[in-house]
Amino acid sequence: MKSNEMKPQPLDNVKWVDRALLKPNDYNPNAVAPPEMQLLKMSILETGWTQPIVVDEKFVIIDGFHRYTISGDAEVFALTGGKVPVVTVVGIDEKHRRIATVRHNRARGKHGVVHMSKIVTELMGMGMSEAEIMARMGMEDEEVARLATRDGMPVQAYKSEPNYSKAWKPK
Repeated sequence: MKSNEMKPQPLDNVKWVDRALLKPNDYNPNAVAPPEMQLLKMSILETGWTQPIVVDEKFVIIDGFHRYTISGDAEVFALTGGKVPVVTVVGIDEKHRRIATVRHNRARGKHGVVHMSKIVTELMGMGMSEAEIMARMGMEDEEVARLATRDGMPVQAYKSEPNYSKAWKPK
C-alpha cells in the first residue's frame, strides 16, 4: 500500500441487518438514564440513524448497545423495519473487544457548561422557546434557564481571559 492510500476501515462497509442478529455483550460498564434514552429515541426519529452499531464477526456489540436497545422501540423499529446499521470489526479477540468497548465509551467526552450556554442562547436568538429547547434537547426548565442567563456560573467560567490575582503571575 502506498503512503497516501487509505487502509480499509470497518466504516467502509456499513450494512443494514436485522436487530435480532445482534448480541449485547455482558460487560459494558456504561449506563444511560431513561431521560437520555428518550433523547436518543427522539434523535433517531428526527434525524435518522447517524451512527452505526459496532459489532464483531459474531455480531456481539462492541459499541452502540443503547442504539441497539432503543431500536427495539416500536416507533424506531418501524422506521427501518427492524434493521439497524452495523459495522463489523474483523479479527478482534475477546480482550480487544472489551478494551474497544471501554474506549468508545470514554472517548465521547462531556459537554462544557460555557459551550452549552452559548448553544442555548443562540437557539433562543433564533426564535426557539425554552419549552422547545427543553423538549428537543432533553433538558429541565431550570437547566435551560441557568444556561440562558448563565445564572450561578462563575464569571471566570465564561470570560475569554483568565482572571489571575495580583499575588500570582503565570510564567
